Amino acid sequence: MKYARQFLCLIAVGLATTSAVQAQPGGRRPGPRLAQLENAKIAFITNRVALTQDQAQKFWPVYNEYSSRRRELNRGGRLLRQEVSDALSDQQIRDNFSQAFTLRQQELNLEKEYFEKFQKVISLRQVAQLFVAERDFTKEVIKRVAGPAPPAAPSID
Repeated sequence: MKYARQFLCLIAVGLATTSAVQAQPGGRRPGPRLAQLENAKIAFITNRVALTQDQAQKFWPVYNEYSSRRRELNRGGRLLRQEVSDALSDQQIRDNFSQAFTLRQQELNLEKEYFEKFQKVISLRQVAQLFVAERDFTKEVIKRVAGPAPPAAPSID
């Protein structure tokens, strides 16, 4: 019964999050792969952080807001990294670095802000588990996208 309730909670949260992801600014709709990835992330985090149904209802709206704001900052960072070319003057390169440092500080400030907000809906231990779970999920996705490692070449002795 406990698992059925968690499963239903997970589905409800997944549907709510998928709707939020699809209603992103700019009218862009993510493809089914991105929605599938978001649902996998929800399941992964819900499981790792051991969210109760009540916690999940309060947590996911806060997390979605955090995720959206972090995505915007990351988009700005990608644009800065794309601008590096031989045609840039030293001053333009210096300005790009300055903007990148400002962006990284904004990311840190965002984490601090949401560290406090998350503690209002989940325990401190769960907040710590959240940050570890996010990192582990990213590693797992990268590992799966990269595929199996090629076999090591035999050494010649």
